[in-house]
Amino acid sequence: MRAIGIVLAGGNSNRMRELSNKRAIAAMPVAGGFRSIDFVLSNMSNSHIQKVAVFTQYNAKSLNEHLNSSKWWDFGRKQGGLYVFTPTTTPDNSYWYRGTADAIAQNLDFLKNSHEPYVVIASGDGVYKMDYNKVLEYHIAKKADFTVVTADVSGKDDPSRFGVLRVDDDGRVLEFEEKPISTANNTVSTGVYIVRRRMLIELIEKSMQEERYDFVKDVLIRHKNVKRIYAFPMSTYWSNISSVESYYRTNMDFLEPDVRNYFFREYPDVYSKVEDLPPAKYNVGSSVKNSLVSSGCIINGTVENSILFKEVYIGNNCTIKNSIILNDVYIGDNTHIENCIVESRDTIRANTNYIGEDGKIRIVVEKNERYAL
Repeated sequence: MRAIGIVLAGGNSNRMRELSNKRAIAAMPVAGGFRSIDFVLSNMSNSHIQKVAVFTQYNAKSLNEHLNSSKWWDFGRKQGGLYVFTPTTTPDNSYWYRGTADAIAQNLDFLKNSHEPYVVIASGDGVYKMDYNKVLEYHIAKKADFTVVTADVSGKDDPSRFGVLRVDDDGRVLEFEEKPISTANNTVSTGVYIVRRRMLIELIEKSMQEERYDFVKDVLIRHKNVKRIYAFPMSTYWSNISSVESYYRTNMDFLEPDVRNYFFREYPDVYSKVEDLPPAKYNVGSSVKNSLVSSGCIINGTVENSILFKEVYIGNNCTIKNSIILNDVYIGDNTHIENCIVESRDTIRANTNYIGEDGKIRIVVEKNERYAL
């Protein structure tokens, strides 16, 4: 493909509450065995983008560990490959990334030293499958300066969390408002953009001179009446996980056969770092209904409509309903958990109850006795 990729994975969201205390949003576990960033990296690889940069910043440790080998997404190659850029101190600059445009500016040499004519910019917190080649063909056909991939979130999510767009019949963007207080429009930006590389360099350099640091507000929206910005509508599954409610809902979507088949059985595949773990073990007396159970789990109790990530232990007489249990959690005997997200590496004491009331998702974070000194 005649493009390089940039994945923006450095941000934080207060809407994730305690879940973002340990990790970046792009490193959030999804669907039992994946991380959020796996979806965009798989899309890049399946679209034959051979050179991809990931910009990390907030709580980047777990994300950097996940990306320590590029072979899982087929980026282990002589030309191109996967690059992970974190903020660094230089003689000219000692700032952290002050925004998405500043993150690109601090790594502008990556763009200047590349030869591909186009750049695909994508966020690391989206769950979807997409062939970016189709977006690039659309971008060229429309003679666009920018192309924004859009989705309809009516009835699914709150559009005020995103950039909201209004387009004409030809697909050209007429209005673009970032995170409005209220809106009746349900067409939102998915955080995927295509732009010519030389134009991006020029606009980023101009923004830095004017001390403007946000890519959407200070580059896209600021130039919407000057540049030709088009919207590419996305008709397949797309979800953003940067709030507790959307993270919970996205994971629960994988309990539906259509969503599961789309991601796991239909080409192209979604790739992730593979861990060598034994298969899940269901002991005598266990009961599992409509749930995703990952490798390394041991189940003695009852699990319904839930997602168990890797190496989860469910004790005797436990009941887990409508919940997400993250990696490496030990749940003691006679425990009842419902409508909850249990943080990874937790130890849940025996004979305890955690129930999310009034339809709200409860986040369970326990003191971890197993690893205490």
